[in-house]
Amino acid sequence: MKWLENLERDLQSPLAVRRFGSGWFSGFFGLLLAVTGLCLVVALRWPDWFAMPELAPLRDSSSLRPAVHLILIAGYGLALLSLLLRPRKAIGATALVIALIATLLGGADVQPRETHDWGVFFGVDFFAVNMIVTGLMFAPIERLFPRRREQRLFRQEWREDLFYYLLSSMLVQLITFLALAPSGFINASTGGLAGIRAMVASQPWALQFLEVVLLTDLAQYWFHRAFHRVPFLWGFHAVHHSAKSMDWLAGARMHFFEIIALRSVTSLPLLTFGFSPSVMQAYIGFVYIYSSLLHANLGGDLNWLGRFVATPRFHHWHHGIEAVAVDKNFAIHFPFLDRLFGTHHLPDGVWPSGYGVPENVPQGYWSQFAYPFRRKADAPGGG
Repeated sequence: MKWLENLERDLQSPLAVRRFGSGWFSGFFGLLLAVTGLCLVVALRWPDWFAMPELAPLRDSSSLRPAVHLILIAGYGLALLSLLLRPRKAIGATALVIALIATLLGGADVQPRETHDWGVFFGVDFFAVNMIVTGLMFAPIERLFPRRREQRLFRQEWREDLFYYLLSSMLVQLITFLALAPSGFINASTGGLAGIRAMVASQPWALQFLEVVLLTDLAQYWFHRAFHRVPFLWGFHAVHHSAKSMDWLAGARMHFFEIIALRSVTSLPLLTFGFSPSVMQAYIGFVYIYSSLLHANLGGDLNWLGRFVATPRFHHWHHGIEAVAVDKNFAIHFPFLDRLFGTHHLPDGVWPSGYGVPENVPQGYWSQFAYPFRRKADAPGGG
């Protein structure tokens, strides 16, 4: 479609014509807010199909509808400003149309419509919350403190990673069901742990959260390392490493089956030992933001902080194309695990020269979905 081609061309405009006052930034943030507003309106209008039960308290709160109203008003205003300032009108016009659609669906005053509940939902509200939190947080920060100044916000492969981001949010129910399907059987078969569960649940909330972060990082370290060392598993993880640019959106590129396996490995032990559900929900929100931070196009060595917690430079080395970066820095939160197990690599003041994998991972979501099953057994592994 001509309109989509114009929108893509406008979003990928050279840095020279994206300066402040050009209308590009107002158009981009207008588009982001308009899409967020539309997602929230859809979730409010058809909650049975497009809303997560876990976010029901947010939807029922008295502050949500005023927030939706402000989001749509801001989207309108920024779209109009972009149309006034920018010779190319694709971004501003698209943002304006999406905001209008959200308004026609009912806007902030939208009321739920009766639907046939099929027992399945798509997490549109979860996608909207994720997008507005991470997008509004990291898109400006990456422009202000970039590691690579020449890298565009809409760099090569951004459409693939945005689709990964959308799909993982929309299919949150299916992913959660598949990951936690064994939890009922495990909990029913471990009645002897009732005392331990009660003790864990009685701990202060902050202590439980810290324990969850430590335990999940230990589990993820070995899970992550296995996906690098076992050739068949590497086929799934190679999809994540195939990104040739690093930014906050690149962390979303993860194979569907790897997401399910990762959530199983990290969530099932926590459920088994009785950690508070609110602690686990808080950890999920935390790890979404922290993962975006680790992949972000952010400069700064942060050597003093990197001794204690993972930083962007630490994780960028995990994605580095250099031979010295292969199978290094598996920890997600705490680098001491890599120092303990001999996989730490963080040379002072040095960043990787590039990112990616030596093998030819195809482009496009569905081609990458099939890649682990079509990959030749003798293809290079690790990364």
